[in-house]
Amino acid sequence: MTEYWLISAPGDKTCQQTWETMNNVTSKQNNLCENFKFHIPDLKVGTLDQLVGLSDDLGKLDGYVEQTTRKIAAYLGDVLEDQRDKLYENLQANNNDLTSYITRFQWDLAKYPTKQSLRNIADIISKQVGQIDADLKTKSAAYNNLKGNLQNLEKKQSGSLLTRNLADLVKKEHFILDSEYLTTLLVIVPKANMGDWNAHYEKITDMIVPRSSQTITQDQDYVLCTVTLFKKVVDEFKLHARERKFVVREFVYNEEELAAGKNEITKLVTDKKKQFGPLVRWLKVNFSECFCAWVHVKALRVFVESVLRYGLPVNFQAILIHPNKKSTKRLRDVLQQLYGHLDGSAASSGGNADNVDIPGLGFGQSEYFPYVYYKLNIDMVETKV
Repeated sequence: MTEYWLISAPGDKTCQQTWETMNNVTSKQNNLCENFKFHIPDLKVGTLDQLVGLSDDLGKLDGYVEQTTRKIAAYLGDVLEDQRDKLYENLQANNNDLTSYITRFQWDLAKYPTKQSLRNIADIISKQVGQIDADLKTKSAAYNNLKGNLQNLEKKQSGSLLTRNLADLVKKEHFILDSEYLTTLLVIVPKANMGDWNAHYEKITDMIVPRSSQTITQDQDYVLCTVTLFKKVVDEFKLHARERKFVVREFVYNEEELAAGKNEITKLVTDKKKQFGPLVRWLKVNFSECFCAWVHVKALRVFVESVLRYGLPVNFQAILIHPNKKSTKRLRDVLQQLYGHLDGSAASSGGNADNVDIPGLGFGQSEYFPYVYYKLNIDMVETKV
């Protein structure tokens, strides 16, 4: 189960006592979950007004950073293509797997100095992730364009004779070249109509060279044929051929252009290989940056919400809970028994008043509990953006 609950409860005589009480009741005695202390440093509190405003903004920032993190993970999966099964091992946070990172969370003082105000730390994260999001759009657009061009060319190398590139199917000897009056056309004939073609192609217009049709190749449905005729009747031939369901393909035999076309696909394949490694590295590094930033936003939210609920001086214990999948309802009940006394409205509603909007206490969070609560789903592989 990839869902974690990040909660906080007010300190008893000590925060350690809060931790031990909660851990004993939920984990040791009832085996409902696995618990981890979640270390939040001493942050600057600021004024009550600042905290109330920040609480709402942090909710929006939380959603934005999570969305960006998931976008990067999803795009890395797209880029890996047939190696997509390696996606999970490539999604790391600070060189740790995601579970290890959140269960052993340490605040990054270098990136987010605690001497800064809470608002400034939130702004640092917002700016950092905004830049990553903008860079992702640029890099993904460039790589997708290259990939799309390559796929289009590869499609033309296969597929039906009606649409595919004919350059690798024809040879110089199939064509009358450098003639002032004659030209050779390539015609796609449905297999079912080959009898009609052989019987009538010489009579479609005047001025067709007798017995000039050759069969070059065929696929499941069509045959590629040539026909040689006078240039002056080409348009008339195309018109009457179409009436008989013969399709004239626009094609000029030019060895230099054919070589350039083959070189183009080789160049695109090479360019894609060159860009693949650096792009995967960039996505891995910036997934880590965004995921770590997201968990720091969660830590900020827990801090702000805990001060708003439990008051000053700052005295609360943040705990990361990994619920046992079959025990979530029982776990909620046990937490309700432990902390229901903290809030009358939550206690009276059984700990789950939908869409409660209490100023400073979650701002319309769909699930309201007497303790501070945020959910983290760290499944970045299956969950859609």
